[in-house]
Amino acid sequence: MSLAPLLMFAIGNESRGDDALGPLLARQLITGLDAAKVELIEEFQLQVENTLDMQSRELVLFIDAGHDTAAPFSFYRAPPRALTGHTTHAVAPEALLGVFSQVHSTAPPPAFVLCVAGSAFELGEPLSPTAENHLKQALAFARELMDEPVPERWHAIAATSADTSMHEALI
Repeated sequence: MSLAPLLMFAIGNESRGDDALGPLLARQLITGLDAAKVELIEEFQLQVENTLDMQSRELVLFIDAGHDTAAPFSFYRAPPRALTGHTTHAVAPEALLGVFSQVHSTAPPPAFVLCVAGSAFELGEPLSPTAENHLKQALAFARELMDEPVPERWHAIAATSADTSMHEALI
């Protein structure tokens, strides 16, 4: 069995209000996509073991909610960086890519982050109305990404998005 070339990580906890944005967006996005081309892994938080999932992939997309993210979402290339701190609990995408390089003695696959702006992350809270709106906008953007899931195109979109809003960069 061969691995799907695109790996999608949906990060978040559906019991914590807007933290559900990652899994909710990813499930809607993957519907109708070819399972031979895209694999979805849902996690409450990334762990160093997730480097094993990234082996032999051509592209990785991390989908998450962010508390201080510009509305409605941000999209950017995730550069590898060193894992800092005394714990490997709740690893950031960039640190996970750095660990990948150390563990596997090779560069990680090109990776991007789609971070959807959230504001209410309390235990037991539902998705906020603002987050629901951001989810719709991020889903439209992500569907456009899936039309051509190749690193070169995503690089261009991420570079463009630094100067314009995410939604306008693609549509």
